[in-house]
Amino acid sequence: MRVFILCLMTTLPYFVFSGVAQAGTCEIKYTRTACPGKEAISYKKCKGKQNCSKFKEAESAAECGDMAVKSCRNKRLTVTKTKVINALFEGQQIKASNGSDDFCTVYEKASEEFNKCDG
Repeated sequence: MRVFILCLMTTLPYFVFSGVAQAGTCEIKYTRTACPGKEAISYKKCKGKQNCSKFKEAESAAECGDMAVKSCRNKRLTVTKTKVINALFEGQQIKASNGSDDFCTVYEKASEEFNKCDG
């Protein structure tokens, strides 16, 4: 009997805490505007389309929003003119910290990375 109780006490925390952190679905919606003549390469990340969604796991709507802001990053300055990033957490539209649906409106490097088609 003592062995059973000891065994139960050592495994109980794993059962109690195993389901505490439940991730939710974060849908990141991308809409790109290509630099003139660069549509094919700009839209490649969305399988040739201007718009697409990518799904990730997030612990909260706030984490999903953080991922949305990071998705605004644009390394291809002379390929992609701008991006609009929208996000849904568990199917519900979430907004950027300024109340906008477009998370790129709060992206700190937008002025450095967008509208640079001419180089």
